[in-house]
Amino acid sequence: MKTNIGQALSGDAEQALRAEVEALSPWFQNLDLGHGIRTAPDHFLGDYPAFKYRRFADALPTDLKGGSVLDIGCNAGFYSIEMKKRGAGRVLGIDSDDRYLDQARLASKTLGFADIEYRNHSVYDVAALGEKFDLVIFMGVLYHLRHPLLALDLIREHVAGDLMLFQTMQQGSDAVMDVPEDYPFHKPGTFDPPEMFDDPAYPKMHFIERKYAHDWTNWWAPNAACSQAMLRAAGFTIEAQPESEVYLCRTAPVPYGDLGPAAVYPAKGKSA
Repeated sequence: MKTNIGQALSGDAEQALRAEVEALSPWFQNLDLGHGIRTAPDHFLGDYPAFKYRRFADALPTDLKGGSVLDIGCNAGFYSIEMKKRGAGRVLGIDSDDRYLDQARLASKTLGFADIEYRNHSVYDVAALGEKFDLVIFMGVLYHLRHPLLALDLIREHVAGDLMLFQTMQQGSDAVMDVPEDYPFHKPGTFDPPEMFDDPAYPKMHFIERKYAHDWTNWWAPNAACSQAMLRAAGFTIEAQPESEVYLCRTAPVPYGDLGPAAVYPAKGKSA
């Protein structure tokens, strides 16, 4: 069944669509599929993620002119669909949850964007995609990862061709200090560590050992300084920060890249 948001549905087709939406519930993204059908009408955040997207949509190119987009952690496909609306040519959404991918395929087909491709794929294996994209979307994923900086390194090395739209949960201070290029282990003449480590504006990544907001997959909560420092360390410059947790980045040389590789790859044992 291929429809679009303004096309009328027969009673049977509408009932079938509602049944498909229900069969794939629960939905984390509350998508408007038209015909009075929303995927999560009782969502605790309301019109999510559309209301959030409206806050930073102006920071993105309005016309992607056939460009390529990779949506990492695509969930039900909201951002993949929005980029297609902006004229993107190839759009690939990846996620490690098959139910989310089935949701994304249903939503994309229903809204008339059946040519968006979705695959079950981990951010740690993006090298296997074998291509770079004009825009990478990496939103709402970093803090769920056991190895967040590795993910940024791999994205920069293998799939980021130009722009990256990045978002992560942040906690702590929004202040950002200008960290010196180098500094000693101790304050001169003492065995005391530099005072900047206690400064709220110093880059800090808070580790969440147990659940956070009832979610055991919430592992990390950087402060603003840490988010920005990690992006720079992975080889991105920040072009805009349209919202406190959202950064539009562009690829740049990887710091100290001439001294060795940034991404550390796991060893692969020989097959028996």
